[in-house]
Amino acid sequence: MPNIKSAIKRVKTTENAEARNISQKNAMRTAVKNAKTAINNNADNKAELVNFAIKSVDKASQSNLIHSNKADRIKSQLMSSSK
Repeated sequence: MPNIKSAIKRVKTTENAEARNISQKNAMRTAVKNAKTAINNNADNKAELVNFAIKSVDKASQSNLIHSNKADRIKSQLMSSSK
């Protein structure tokens, strides 16, 4: 545990940022999983779920939670399988 006041603050902000990043990444994974399930089951709202998943993947890529190449790969898989 740090003794310096600024180091204590830094630990706290790092924990908050880490929790926020993990939450956003988990939400992205869930959206992609829901979209893939909807595509496989040929659900009525699959286009809506695919669009939401692509949006969440883009957000994760912009905030450097995932690499841009991975984001492009996920989006490509979703788009090609939704046709």
